[in-house]
Amino acid sequence: MGRYRPPRPSGSNYITAVGRRRLKEEFDYLWREKRPQVTQAVSEAAAQGDRSENAEYIYGKKQLREIDSRIRFLSKRLDHLSVVDRLPNDRQAVYFGAWVLLENEQGETFEYRIVGPDEFDMEPTYISMDSPLAKALLKKRVGDEVVVSTPSGQTYYEILAVRYDEGNNQSVPS
Repeated sequence: MGRYRPPRPSGSNYITAVGRRRLKEEFDYLWREKRPQVTQAVSEAAAQGDRSENAEYIYGKKQLREIDSRIRFLSKRLDHLSVVDRLPNDRQAVYFGAWVLLENEQGETFEYRIVGPDEFDMEPTYISMDSPLAKALLKKRVGDEVVVSTPSGQTYYEILAVRYDEGNNQSVPS
């Protein structure tokens, strides 16, 4: 009997065009290249005889299950994503896709881009719109102060600048 894990709350369904393209490329790679390679390796290992002691066969089957699981996830996720490919009407406020320049109480500055939960790992400056910092920033303007609860206590930030990338909100700054 396994340990019960409550279902994770589903993330937001918004994504940039670049993020969606990356997920689609991963799906295509797994489905068209990786899975056929692993399937071929598993069938060759199975042809060698006793499968119960064949490490290549056992590992290949495990790898195939992981690939199939990721393909199922990507297939479902890609069907439900909404691509945000236009700029908001009010570009002075923080919305999805915004680059936000922040300053903390020590005078350190940080710049983050608010993106969907499926793409925050693309760049170190990307944060998920479901993160506490992004939730605190949404709909705020330059000069506003935001408070974020962290494990070490409350952290205060001031918004110094808000900008959006032109070109359908999909380019990475240089």
